[in-house]
Amino acid sequence: MIGIVDYGIGNINAFSRAYKLLGMPHTFLNKPQDFNNQISKIILPGVGAFDHAMKTLNKSGLRDKLNEYVLDHEVPTLGVCVGFQMFCDRSEEGSERGLNWITGEVQKINEKSLENFMPLPHMGWNKIDVLKPNNLTDGVNTARGFYFLHSYQVATEDDYIVAKSDYGEAINSIYQNKNIYGVQPHPEKSHSNGIKLLENFGKL
Repeated sequence: MIGIVDYGIGNINAFSRAYKLLGMPHTFLNKPQDFNNQISKIILPGVGAFDHAMKTLNKSGLRDKLNEYVLDHEVPTLGVCVGFQMFCDRSEEGSERGLNWITGEVQKINEKSLENFMPLPHMGWNKIDVLKPNNLTDGVNTARGFYFLHSYQVATEDDYIVAKSDYGEAINSIYQNKNIYGVQPHPEKSHSNGIKLLENFGKL
């Protein structure tokens, strides 16, 4: 059973529609009691600003259960956009502390590296360059890529970056370290490529 974290932020219904289309069992996690032995995967969505997302998650009462399932039980967990950024300890976007599940920090895309026609936020479709074999990108059309909407990215060790994109500088697009997966783009807005990535995650 795929658990979609419902803490008041993110396109949770879009994820649900994708998994209904795929015929894959899923549920929303909006209280600690929703975490049970049937939950075999977790998706942490996110949109907007880092501080707002962290404050909202902390108020939801779900953080302790997330730590338990991700760190202790090692349940495969996918962070999306700001949900991925929250895996870090800190962000240049604000002052709140993150989940500290991965080593690294969230940094703003370097505006000096952008051409005049490349504004922030990075918004729209962008291809991905797969750096190493990984389950998430199997069967994905890398030339078409995914839909992005962000001004900040996760800066972390290259050992765990499995795909990048180019937007004036190299953007860390897809991350994996053991059971922890992160994607900077929005698979729930990326049509057939996004459906394929979510299917791949659901089959881990």
